[in-house]
Amino acid sequence: MCVSRYFFLTSQTMKAIIHKSLAVFMAGVVLFTTMSFAVDVHFCGETLVDYSFFQKVDTCGMEDISEGSTCESPTLSEKTCCKDQQFLKQGQEDLKLSVDKLSLGQQIFVASFTYSYISLFEATQSTAVPFVAYPPPFIERDLQVLHQTFLI
Repeated sequence: MCVSRYFFLTSQTMKAIIHKSLAVFMAGVVLFTTMSFAVDVHFCGETLVDYSFFQKVDTCGMEDISEGSTCESPTLSEKTCCKDQQFLKQGQEDLKLSVDKLSLGQQIFVASFTYSYISLFEATQSTAVPFVAYPPPFIERDLQVLHQTFLI
């Protein structure tokens, strides 16, 4: 009996842990599918020089070097070997609803649900006890003494 009780407590604990971890996982899925982000990368030739999630990427400095071409010494400038790319991941726009896009029936439902949910937590003002004027029932016989059954 003791082993099964230990197993029961362990299975309940495991069930709670699995439930909470699945809830966190699903919240993460919803967050990452609705989120948009961009990654900026800088290549010098075929080599990745820098990448950035939040700011402009640092360059290698090769694009600043340009052979000057003037009228006295005309030279053909070559195309630079450096290139910047931006990878953009667009999020879902389906979940971003505004209140003005809701129909009248949906707005009434949201308002009534909010009102009824908030009213659940209001304290009651009445402290009257309805059974104060009534005496307890008369016990004809004490059944515990009669049957000799006592809780220890």
